[in-house]
Amino acid sequence: MPQICYFYGITIYIQFLDHNPPHIHAVYQSFKAQYSISDAKLLRGKMPNKADQLICEWIKIRKSELTADWDLAKAGKPVYPVSPLE
Repeated sequence: MPQICYFYGITIYIQFLDHNPPHIHAVYQSFKAQYSISDAKLLRGKMPNKADQLICEWIKIRKSELTADWDLAKAGKPVYPVSPLE
């Protein structure tokens, strides 16, 4: 599962040939979660409030890049790094 971004201690991954809906995997300390790319909603897992807010804000800002990476990963092609939250 390739890492596409890292910011504020949060690591973001996207998995090759993953299931729908389009989503990212986030890891922060011992927390793991999956978030929808389309609306930045928590799909599965847990995340502390502050990390959750940062991830959701980042998804909203980077939605087009994440969607492009999802399409590549779904096709089994290499994905690109996505800029972190600044």
